[in-house]
Amino acid sequence: FPSHDIVSDILESNGSSSMATVCAGCLALMDAGIKIHKPVAGIAMGLITDDQGKYAILSDILGDEDHLGEMDFKVCGTKRGITSVQMDIKLKGVTREIMQKAMLQAREGRLHILNEMEKGITTHRADISEFAPRYTTLKISTEKIKDLIGPGGKNIKNIVAVTGVKVEVQDDGTVNLASADPVAMEKALQMVRDL
Repeated sequence: FPSHDIVSDILESNGSSSMATVCAGCLALMDAGIKIHKPVAGIAMGLITDDQGKYAILSDILGDEDHLGEMDFKVCGTKRGITSVQMDIKLKGVTREIMQKAMLQAREGRLHILNEMEKGITTHRADISEFAPRYTTLKISTEKIKDLIGPGGKNIKNIVAVTGVKVEVQDDGTVNLASADPVAMEKALQMVRDL
C-alpha cells in the first residue's frame, strides 16, 4: 500500500540519465519529507582500452564515451557503501585491477556528488510536503471489521464520501488510509476509531 515511486522524464541525455535519476530522485524524496536512511548518489564509469593493454577509466561518462567505450559501470551508494551496481561491457572480461580502480574512482566520485547534494539538502524535511500523499495504517480487532465495513459496505463508503480518503481493510484487521489532505486524513482516522 505505501510506496514511494519516482518518475524521471529525461528530455535530453549526454551522460548517464539513470545516475542523474538516482541523485535527483534522492533529493526529491528528501525535499518531499520522505524519511530515507541516508542520501544516495550514483555515477557511471567508462573504460577505453588499446591493443597494448593500456586503459583509461572515465568518470561520469558522456554519451559518446558510453557509445564508443568498452564498459558502462554504474555504481550507486551512500557515504558508507554501495547500494547497487550494474555493468554493460563490450569486452570478453574486465581484469581485477581495472575493477579495483573503477570501484575506487566510483567511490571518490560518489562522495564528491554526495557532498554537492548536501549543499542543497542534508536530510529529509521534518514533514512530508502538503502536496504529497499521506499513508496511515492502524490495526483493529478482526471482530470489528464487519462494524467498520457496515452492511453492504455502507460505513466504509460513507468515510470515503465524507473525507475523500482511500480506505482499505484487510482480513487481519489492518486498515490502510491514503490521502493528500492531512485534515481529511485525521477526520477519516477519527471516523474509523468511532466505528
